[in-house]
Amino acid sequence: MCSSRHMSTTPDTGALNSGRADDQLVTHLSHWLTRQIGNDELLRKVQEIDTDELPPGGRSAIAELLVELRAAAPGDRAQLEVAVREAVETLVYGD
Repeated sequence: MCSSRHMSTTPDTGALNSGRADDQLVTHLSHWLTRQIGNDELLRKVQEIDTDELPPGGRSAIAELLVELRAAAPGDRAQLEVAVREAVETLVYGD
């Protein structure tokens, strides 16, 4: 008799529940890059995360990203994409 494991179709929220700021930030930034969330929602989510536990380079990258998000026009992604990708790279690989 063959049986298979039940597969969930809900997204993995492990990183969101991990409590680690870097995990949460990378998840939100990845959702923005894949167009699952927009500029306003990304700004709100990033502002909600306490970045004090991040290394200096990570804090700086997020601070720069917040400045660009606040200045961006609704729906403007071109300039933000560079900042988002740089923030992800810094959070994942370090300075």
